[in-house]
Amino acid sequence: MARRRVNRKDYHINIFYSEADGGYVADIPDLQAGSAFGKTPAEALKQVQLAKRLWLQSAKAERKPIPKPRDRPAIYQTASELLVGF
Repeated sequence: MARRRVNRKDYHINIFYSEADGGYVADIPDLQAGSAFGKTPAEALKQVQLAKRLWLQSAKAERKPIPKPRDRPAIYQTASELLVGF
């Protein structure tokens, strides 16, 4: 079984349920407009990871500054390790 490495310096992702939207919202506070929606937490995570990748590609292509990921509390690092299996 291949082991997956978790990049502890990656961008923090918030995932929460939105009653108004009837689904889950995932956002990346460090990136402008870094958010996505899904019917499940896993779907929201997958969509926000795609949005992050596209945002970073666009910023690089346009030579815009890319913010460094801010440090995250240890509880969030542990949670992100658990989400790797989604």
